[in-house]
Amino acid sequence: MDAPHSQVFFPSNFQELFSAWSRFPDAVPFAGGTCLIRGFPAGGSGMSELPALPKNILSLDRIDELKRITRTERYLEIGAMVSLNDIIALGKSIPEALSKTLNGIAGPQVRNLATAGGNICSAGTPFGGIDIAAPMTALDARYELRTAFQNRWISALRFSSFGSSALAPQELLTRIRMPLEHWNYTVCRKFHSRDLGGETGGVMVFIAKNEKNLLTDIRIVFAGSCLLRDKDSEGFLKGKKLPLDHKDAVHYREMWSAYLSGMEKPGPMLKAKLINCVESCVLGLAD
Repeated sequence: MDAPHSQVFFPSNFQELFSAWSRFPDAVPFAGGTCLIRGFPAGGSGMSELPALPKNILSLDRIDELKRITRTERYLEIGAMVSLNDIIALGKSIPEALSKTLNGIAGPQVRNLATAGGNICSAGTPFGGIDIAAPMTALDARYELRTAFQNRWISALRFSSFGSSALAPQELLTRIRMPLEHWNYTVCRKFHSRDLGGETGGVMVFIAKNEKNLLTDIRIVFAGSCLLRDKDSEGFLKGKKLPLDHKDAVHYREMWSAYLSGMEKPGPMLKAKLINCVESCVLGLAD
């Protein structure tokens, strides 16, 4: 007879986790649970308003390895179970693009529960997050994915392009690795669906760095109903002198406009806002 209630497993290491997962292949890894909370109707009473839980749940809360933060001269590594507030608390140890994005997610109570891995893996689900995908992609972060038999690394760009389907069956995102580089210019913009006539919103990140008045790198990434990054336009501005020639800035804006025009998503209202935001960012380098 099937169990009438959900079963929750509390593994304390990866061996126990994957052992339980092999016995219950339908089990769902559970991190902070904020996706579930966002789908829970506020107010009222009655059992009908209880969130529908998976039959088998794998709580990740007792796996200490998933809560580690490690810093080297070149990289910052964050465990998938590190909360968003704990990442923010690292201060200047994390890139400004990430800290600004995280501070724009819900309120402190939610950020105490929400985890880095949960936000990344829930993108594309009904109540999932899309916030971290933009800065992680812009910063060239990589994710460690682990099964019972092996682990592999995948770029944030590739993972975000495929969403949670990038995970193989019984595969878990365990670690995030970010290069530690100094970016001189950072702009983060969040677009809300309420301002877009119901169209799905998203997050845009603009980062750039210069050396001896030369623009050495520039990246613009949008994450929402799709992931957008135009590497052709990035290459056009690399090596240009600062402040940018106004013509180069305008041409960059036109390149992004042409790039967006060839995309099915996002919708026209958000495309217009993205182009305006790109224009504002790049013209800021021409002032």
